Amino acid sequence: MIEMENLKAKIEAVLFITSKAMQPAEIAEILNTEEDKITDALLDLMFDYSSRNGALEIDDEDGYIIQVKAEHMDIVEKLCPVELKPSVLKTLTVIALKEPIRQTTLKELRSNAYEHIAELLEQGLISKTKDKNGRSFNIRTTKKFQEYFKLKGDIKALVKKLDATEDLKNL
Repeated sequence: MIEMENLKAKIEAVLFITSKAMQPAEIAEILNTEEDKITDALLDLMFDYSSRNGALEIDDEDGYIIQVKAEHMDIVEKLCPVELKPSVLKTLTVIALKEPIRQTTLKELRSNAYEHIAELLEQGLISKTKDKNGRSFNIRTTKKFQEYFKLKGDIKALVKKLDATEDLKNL
């Protein structure tokens, strides 16, 4: 039988190490403890976090997860790399390989392009400017994109290097 403070510490460790929201049943299985005890300890732990006025909180919207409070996210964004969903990453890849690319062309290539563009703009990984005729936008990667992927130099030159490397492999 695990005592409450010890149980809370173990739950905290589980929530800290996981990258996804956890259900009480999942935590109970990991800790080999009854689910109702996990639920009680989670509520107690949430109270502990909220009462100490720190930078972290336990969110329980889709399960339980430790996260940085919204008012401190600007600090996190400066220090931690952005996590991109695979579909958004694919759209970013198309932009990087074909930049500058018209938004309408991107939409033809990637069906969810508008949602992805909004997310990538918010993350600062792309920029968007009106094209000459004013009907669409030209999209290109930003310096933050290069920093995020630790790229040096022109993207087009990197693509040419990659193509040359592939040509050498095919010899």
